Amino acid sequence: MANLVETRDLKVEAKTDSGRIVEIIKGVSFDVAEGEIVALIGESGSGKTTIALTLMGHARAGCRISGGSVMLAGKDMARLSEKERAAVRGTEVAYVPQSAAAAFNPAATIMDQVIEVTRIHDLMPVAEARVRAIELFRALSLPAPETIGDRYPHQVSGGQLQRLSAAMALIGDPKLVIFDEPTTALDVTTQIEVLRAFKAVMRKGGIAGIYVSHDLAVVAQIADRIIVLKGGEVQEAGTTDNILSHAQHPYTRELLAAFEPKARGAQSAAAMDTPHILTVENLIAGYGTIQNDGLPLVRAVQSVSLKVERGRNLGIIGESGCGKSTLARAIAGILPASAGQIVFDGRELAQSVRGRSREQLREMQIVFQYADTALNPAKSIEDILARPLAFYHGMDRKARDKRINELLDMVRLPSSVRQRRPAELSGGQKQRVNFARALAADPKLILCDEITSALDTVVAAAVIELLKELQRELGLSYIFISHDLSVVEAICDEIVVMYAGEKVEQITPSNAGKKPKHPYSQLLFSSVPKLDPNWLDGLEQDPELVRAYCRR
Repeated sequence: MANLVETRDLKVEAKTDSGRIVEIIKGVSFDVAEGEIVALIGESGSGKTTIALTLMGHARAGCRISGGSVMLAGKDMARLSEKERAAVRGTEVAYVPQSAAAAFNPAATIMDQVIEVTRIHDLMPVAEARVRAIELFRALSLPAPETIGDRYPHQVSGGQLQRLSAAMALIGDPKLVIFDEPTTALDVTTQIEVLRAFKAVMRKGGIAGIYVSHDLAVVAQIADRIIVLKGGEVQEAGTTDNILSHAQHPYTRELLAAFEPKARGAQSAAAMDTPHILTVENLIAGYGTIQNDGLPLVRAVQSVSLKVERGRNLGIIGESGCGKSTLARAIAGILPASAGQIVFDGRELAQSVRGRSREQLREMQIVFQYADTALNPAKSIEDILARPLAFYHGMDRKARDKRINELLDMVRLPSSVRQRRPAELSGGQKQRVNFARALAADPKLILCDEITSALDTVVAAAVIELLKELQRELGLSYIFISHDLSVVEAICDEIVVMYAGEKVEQITPSNAGKKPKHPYSQLLFSSVPKLDPNWLDGLEQDPELVRAYCRR
């Protein structure tokens, strides 16, 4: 089969703020055959997206293609003029972004945006383009294909919007489609539907693809070959089967090992006989105008009850919008609960953080999902960690300096990061600082809200091991909120499943033979991808369950 893409000795340079030139892609070479899907795998900063974008002749601001060739259907994308590249983009090569929500114009209808490529390149009459778009909507398993194009982006779900962005890419009949982590932000149940749709359309049309991801299980379902990248260089390349079964490079083996973090394991009977650090009874929380019954208009959490034992961990899982994070904020008092009771360490807590004592605030800390927004970008790491030490413990400068070094050591960061600002750290380092700030309060319970969701597999696995180690050393309890079941099972003693604001089931991971009872729990657990290229094709789910619980 002829090669559609031939990349040879590709080099990309970036200019730093100080004017220094850094080579970020270092002589990468690979091919993509017609109709073949090749995955680019690696951690953040490995060069996956940078390489993929060169196939469109594009380099990000501050970067440039400095060497090598990028041949697409006989054209060197690195050497075409901007006008020539514009003629190729959308017709021979197309791009599906990670965040479809950010890519769509909220003020224009979906149909107008999907068929825009056909107008730009004058590919077909508007009426014909609309018919073609509806065919793609149907092929991508979108609901109401005849009318969904009349809606605006905010009127469809995340999974639907991601498939609509694929329709936008496919309408120009490209030879190559670049998928840039298109399912990263989706729940597992939605992710399955999107992957199935992508795979079916690409197969039927014989379209080649580049699939950028850090999730090996997702890649296993869609890619014919895998290229493993680190530091802008190819570490290993091979068929999907060979990479998954016979990985040669140590970094590839590390990626595979990190796919399933080590299980926490069952606790001894003695360890299980412990008092509760937290008891939540019939908690109701939400948003909007307070109604006549004293409850908010939108009830994101509806009569949820749970218990956390001292020194043990509770996981909370469910799809986006099920109320997981709202529950955490209500427990922390950031969003005052409208009804219910929160008892922490034997004392009932006020619903609002304003009514809680400084000691109660100190003993319960929350670590947010995005360290980028949780850490003040204008402050140094030293200042960020010093603030809770002064606020909760009244430490003087000398005591603070000593404790900051201890905190950094706890989260496995060098003391040299003290004077840096958050923007100068990697994603994993920022999340460690985020966690160190919570530890600075010397808490008894830490609420972890999706703290590994923005991290690569290897980094996330390292963070989970760190949390386990700190728990053993400090006797902490965690509430761990996530939609990643493997992560939750690795660290939690009990798992609460939430759907539509309600607690539908509680599961003990150590009971390996015990299957979930609730239909939604069954759907959720069956939707987690496996490191098996045949898993998606062989997956059989009850269509009634999918219709009832999957917000596609």
